[in-house]
Amino acid sequence: MMSELATSEVLEVLDADATVEKRASWEAFEFTILEGGDIEVVNTSHKKPEEHTYTVHVEGGIPFDCTCPAFEYQDGACKHMVSVAIREPLLEAVNAEPTVKADGGVTVEADGVDPSDERPDDCDCTPLMEDLPCWPCYRDRFEEPNHNAEEMVK
Repeated sequence: MMSELATSEVLEVLDADATVEKRASWEAFEFTILEGGDIEVVNTSHKKPEEHTYTVHVEGGIPFDCTCPAFEYQDGACKHMVSVAIREPLLEAVNAEPTVKADGGVTVEADGVDPSDERPDDCDCTPLMEDLPCWPCYRDRFEEPNHNAEEMVK
């Protein structure tokens, strides 16, 4: 659950009309988290989605503005802002502290999530591997070894 506001509270703040809310939930969107609390929103419902790519800026867990024409020329929140607001994991991720990886990528860890949780049953991480996960963990997309593996062996 979001730490700042629930989805219903965010939607109240945005004060979007029912049509905008419906379109935000039905149309196909792709999201990319950018630096500075921004989210790129691509409406893939269109034949040329690259022409329907906008940036939603989030402040304090609330979509604040959008670069689309609808936000600029109409009253209230646009469907891009609402599409971000109704996806709590997206808002949580944009508010999380990013961790920059050695390869330049970014990993976002949500508060309260232990990266050793839900490791594969065949995990065989050992202290000898130091900073490398075992094959089963790597296969399941864990980028760090299971630091609880020692405790599990005992």
